[in-house]
Amino acid sequence: MAIQQTRTLADLKDLAIATGAGAPEQDAVQREPKRDALGRSYATGRRKDAVARVWIKPGRGDISVNGKKVGQYFARPVLRMLLTQPFLVADRYNQFDVNCTVTGGGLSGQAGAVRHGISRALTNYEPGLRTILKAAGFLTRDPRVVERKKYGRAKARRSFQFSKR
Repeated sequence: MAIQQTRTLADLKDLAIATGAGAPEQDAVQREPKRDALGRSYATGRRKDAVARVWIKPGRGDISVNGKKVGQYFARPVLRMLLTQPFLVADRYNQFDVNCTVTGGGLSGQAGAVRHGISRALTNYEPGLRTILKAAGFLTRDPRVVERKKYGRAKARRSFQFSKR
């Protein structure tokens, strides 16, 4: 009978370093931080039909979306949690101020777009965080979009109600 061993994230990092895969500083090209004259980094995030333009700069952790506080704009706690995930994974919580403008889509898509933009802006500000955010899946744009409506159908796939008589 074989005992299955559970591995932690630290074990997997040690394994990656031992095999040479976890040392991007030695092998890969070093990326330069991209910051403007005010010390901010910019990135664009997208999800469904929503597009978010995100600027981050060092600060106290204030997040404003379309000129409003994050608590006002995203009332649901789940959506606010989405925005803080990149900071928590990168261990940079309450170290950056975020200013973003979002257009298109609904609130859920907009929150996903802001999270994608924050992740990309963090990698622009601090390129060393790219491997952590990439492993967490925050740098990948979620390709799922609403399927288009087809002719002869009530919606994308639903047929019209069948009438026997």
